[in-house]
Amino acid sequence: MKRRQFYALFFLLLGFLFIQVKAQDTNTESDLVKKLKALPDIVEVKPVRFDSKLFKEAYEVMIEQPLDHNNPNGEKFLQRFFLSHKDYASPVELETEGYNLRGNYPMELTRILGGNQVFVEHRFFGRSCPKSMDWSQLTVKNAADDMHHIVTTLKKLYTGKWVASGTSKGGETTCFFKTFYPNDVDASVPYVAPINVAQEDPRIYVHLDNVGDPECRKKISDYQIAMLKREDEMLPLVKEEIEKKKYTFSRLSFEEAYEMGLMEYEFSFWQNGPVKCSDIPAPDAPKEEMVKHYMKVDGIGFFSDQSIKGFEPYFYQAYTEIGSYNYDITNMKPYLKHALNPTLQFMCPEGVKIVYHPETLQKVYHYLQYEAQNMIFIYGGWDTWSSTGIELIGRTNSIKLVKDKGYHSTRIVQLAPEQKQLFYDTLEKWLGIKVNRL
Repeated sequence: MKRRQFYALFFLLLGFLFIQVKAQDTNTESDLVKKLKALPDIVEVKPVRFDSKLFKEAYEVMIEQPLDHNNPNGEKFLQRFFLSHKDYASPVELETEGYNLRGNYPMELTRILGGNQVFVEHRFFGRSCPKSMDWSQLTVKNAADDMHHIVTTLKKLYTGKWVASGTSKGGETTCFFKTFYPNDVDASVPYVAPINVAQEDPRIYVHLDNVGDPECRKKISDYQIAMLKREDEMLPLVKEEIEKKKYTFSRLSFEEAYEMGLMEYEFSFWQNGPVKCSDIPAPDAPKEEMVKHYMKVDGIGFFSDQSIKGFEPYFYQAYTEIGSYNYDITNMKPYLKHALNPTLQFMCPEGVKIVYHPETLQKVYHYLQYEAQNMIFIYGGWDTWSSTGIELIGRTNSIKLVKDKGYHSTRIVQLAPEQKQLFYDTLEKWLGIKVNRL
């Protein structure tokens, strides 16, 4: 899942390395701006930089949404999205971000479709937060309703084919949108989207017990245990490093965070890459080498106040509807001194009641398996979150493509040639248009 802010930043910066950006003339209003401002609930349209090789203009748009779509006369909030415009008849890629927007850049699927892009920030993140912060309204259904309102509004202008897509938690959002509004788009392409069916889904433990090869898994375990055995030796060096990064810890003690970081290490190693097994220090390596590696994977940073603040909405959703994970500490338990009963629920908003509703994801999983049409699921074989990816049973026309030894950063261009061929052929068949083959 897109749990690491630096991964989102990485792809943002990567996108800017390969695009030519252009600023728009703000003195005159284009035809598009006039049409956008005339649409219901559009309250703000501001020009943003864009890739002039792909688009003609682009805007940051704020649309008014009901906080509770079942109570349209109640509190409202403004939701942000970026609209990158090519022309009104071209396809539209709806990017369902699961977190906050960090910039306007073209997605892989937008390049494939060769059309427009609508990049939507998730409610309760970034600029898309209600004044009341009524957490009870941060639900899967309300988020799907948000997308429906945006799509139906913009379809007044854009008449081409629509494809929804998102990555990680954004991919989950694509799946939720499809479940509740199956006819809003012509196809859906969720990337590396977990569909958890428990508050702390145990399928992740099975994955981590079998991913990669036994030698690599043993190196990971040996490293974790060595870092615990040598904890007193390591803590002063780790403290120096976190002070450089200006991390603070208020919900856990520094020592608890250190041990939780070692539990998170295994999850992150297989999710994120590109750290290799050969990079893992031996248990008796110098402490400086051990700590340098620990900070490179940066499990402890995940539990800092700075990280938790940005992920509170995610963990609220995780522990109330969309599910999360925990750690199998069997091999580490004899050596733990502080984090004896690990759980990630402490990362939920403080003082907010947490009640898990398993029926939400049960509904989604059942729908995706038995009813959802025109969906292509992309996964990385080594990615920890692939353990809770959808399992198709042949009841729909949907397909699942898994990159061998792929991580959470898996994209279509990284798939095997035959997988890419299937992807492009299938998408063209469903949409009835030619697409760009990257």
